Amino acid sequence: MTLLDRDLISIQEARQALARAAEAQKKFAAFSQNEVDAVVEACAEAATAAGEQLARTAVEETGYGNIPDKIIKNRLASVDVPRAIRGMKTVGILREDREKGIIEIAEPVGVVAAVIPSTNPTSTTIYKTLISLKARNAVILSPHPTAMRCICETTGVLERAALKMGAPEGLIICLAHPTMQGTQELMKSRETGVILATGGTGLVRAAYSSGRPAFGVGPGNVPSFIERTANVRKAVADIFAGKTFDYGTICSSEQSIVADEAVREQALDECLQQGAYFLAPDEIRRLGEVVFPGGSTTPSPKIVGRAATVIAEMAGLKVAASTRVLIAKLDGVGREVPLSGEKLSPILAFYSAANLAGGIEICTKLLQYGGLGHTASIHSQNEAAVKQFGLAIPAFRIVVNTSAVHGSIGYSTNLFPAMTLGCGSHGGNITSDNIGPQHLMNIKRVAWESRPVEHRTIPAGHRLSGSSGHDLSRADAASGPQRIQPPRAESAPSEEKSTVDKPEAPSGSAPDAATRAVVPDRQTIARIVEQVFAARGISRGAPKPDNPAPPPAPLEAAAAVAPAPAPAPVPAPAKAEEPRPPVPASSGVAPAPPKIEVAEFVCEDDARSALEHNRKIFLGPKTIVTPSARDFGNSNDLFVVTEIIPTPTRKRRQ
Repeated sequence: MTLLDRDLISIQEARQALARAAEAQKKFAAFSQNEVDAVVEACAEAATAAGEQLARTAVEETGYGNIPDKIIKNRLASVDVPRAIRGMKTVGILREDREKGIIEIAEPVGVVAAVIPSTNPTSTTIYKTLISLKARNAVILSPHPTAMRCICETTGVLERAALKMGAPEGLIICLAHPTMQGTQELMKSRETGVILATGGTGLVRAAYSSGRPAFGVGPGNVPSFIERTANVRKAVADIFAGKTFDYGTICSSEQSIVADEAVREQALDECLQQGAYFLAPDEIRRLGEVVFPGGSTTPSPKIVGRAATVIAEMAGLKVAASTRVLIAKLDGVGREVPLSGEKLSPILAFYSAANLAGGIEICTKLLQYGGLGHTASIHSQNEAAVKQFGLAIPAFRIVVNTSAVHGSIGYSTNLFPAMTLGCGSHGGNITSDNIGPQHLMNIKRVAWESRPVEHRTIPAGHRLSGSSGHDLSRADAASGPQRIQPPRAESAPSEEKSTVDKPEAPSGSAPDAATRAVVPDRQTIARIVEQVFAARGISRGAPKPDNPAPPPAPLEAAAAVAPAPAPAPVPAPAKAEEPRPPVPASSGVAPAPPKIEVAEFVCEDDARSALEHNRKIFLGPKTIVTPSARDFGNSNDLFVVTEIIPTPTRKRRQ
């Protein structure tokens, strides 16, 4: 079978897996919280029971790490992770804030595409599967080709346990023909809800450029600072425990020791006492060529996860069989100093700093070279020094007086137990968190109104409707929903009661005409319009009969179809009064209010004229305001609403 055939098979397998997983996830999304938790617990128990065998299989297949530490990592995923998420709500209503009027509801993301590395294959498979299921997602695992057997075996253990608890088939899938093309198909598919990418920088970049949401991790070039007040013996023991844990395969393992000058000699002596081999300058060069062949900035797979004695033999170095760590004393940081980078093996760089500020400077340079945003550690009894270090260091996990590995993954600290550690924007990641179920679900929010909205337009029911009773102007549509009741049939032509509930005016604001106006019947409106036109010399033809007729078109439409009148002088503005003068402070009796003339009809020309002459227009309960005049008047604060009945001089003729 050719390489092309394997690629095509892998792509087809990814597509089929996505279809199966998407269907299974729809069914799983309907599970209750108790049912989801039962599936998660069953998978965790099965993985714990098989943890030792899975660790053995991983070491045999990949050659990375050692069995005892792989067992511990498997138990972190199958015991510590379930303990941390036990009781976490991921179904239905998560929180209710009655004071703010907000309800938060959990929603799964769908299908999780989980890319699994060869350095931590079985533990990462357990961890990613459990947090995906907890959030009611399906999960498709894309294994590293060199760890396919142990990853698929781990998936089988989890899948069988889930099926026994009633989980739908296809909820947990492992690709059996992994290729880069198949993984890319998985990551780019619209069926994929989110990507959990653990691997090299290239893989993480591919995940972020796939077009789908992704959680990736950056490289870790972890510095460990021994401050002058530290318990040096414990500090070295913690650093060595982290560096030799599974032979340095976890990216948060220590890569460099930075010792305060005040405790430098004591730290060097402790390193010798606890199994370190210090490299001579020539040995540093030879080892650097083995670890980073051809000037590469990523370590050779041949040395990753191997014991210190094995790596020394590869470089032609003779070390004692009891050697735990190889240490290179360095002065610089960068590409020209290869061993200053991430080594993923029991190799450490050693630096000294004059004081805390110098230590922060060196640690920052190390992180900038290859571990921004990831992890750093400090050993100190001085709380002020720890805080200063934490404020200055560009890492999002800073562990204190413990192994960087065990502290960062939540084994020896109260951080969330995780095998995927976000590096935030510093490391090009979307989050700086330890990834958990909370990152694999969406949150819906239901929010009640807490502050009333000011309505600046006339509600739909305050204007005439067409024959269908549902014609709205553009201004109505923009005004948002109004409290409008269904229209009633007209009982008599003289009925003038509106069928519209008046919206309440916002507290502390003056109501506008749209809020206070009462809508008369259509015949009354027609008579008022005819009176206004007659007073202004506008010919409207023969008068309409008073007998009831079919509902006329809206005023706006009627104006649009009516024959255009002969050119006439610009109509005079509606009479308006100047704003009411203030009451003199010296008078004990308030003067009588000035005479107010309430306009019966206001068009846009009236509104513009009032603005030009700096006048107000007084509106009564039955004042008719055209839409354009209303918008212009409201925007320029021209209207004054009053309950006064129109004066006798403006009385309508019956």
